Amino acid sequence: MSVVAVLAALTAGCFHPMYAEHADGSPALRDKLMGVELLPIDKPNASRDARIGVEIRNALAFKLYGGATGAPPTHQLRIRFSTTRSSLMLDPHTALPSNENYGIDASYQLIEVATGKTVLNANTFARTSYDIPGQLQRFARARAYRDAEDRAAQQIADNINTRLAAFFYAGT
Repeated sequence: MSVVAVLAALTAGCFHPMYAEHADGSPALRDKLMGVELLPIDKPNASRDARIGVEIRNALAFKLYGGATGAPPTHQLRIRFSTTRSSLMLDPHTALPSNENYGIDASYQLIEVATGKTVLNANTFARTSYDIPGQLQRFARARAYRDAEDRAAQQIADNINTRLAAFFYAGT
């Protein structure tokens, strides 16, 4: 028990909450994230991918800015992505898929506005699965597919937000 207390005392100064305000007056992480401008995602208008791009961008904007608007941009974020859809299980009676997997593979670049230099280049992915009800339930099937797209888009936004927070906090 005393060993745990000693270790806790020794490491107490090592931990600092990511989103805490800095005592030295340097910008807090929230301020740095608000300086990220989200560039429009380049997908054909009215396409399924355009809708997913809007979902990713909106979710990420809310995570970065909260309810506020962004500050004057210090960085720009460019996101590119592709989607996949694959059947996981087939119904033995009909030979039709009963479960599918939906995926998004995204790459993103963080560009410093002042220099135009890419300071972060990274990739992320999301995979979600969904059930396909019987052939007579077209609406339920379409809704399950759209829900899988939305969940994958949220996961991509979470992954990018976490990586940006780590970049601005640690500088790498």
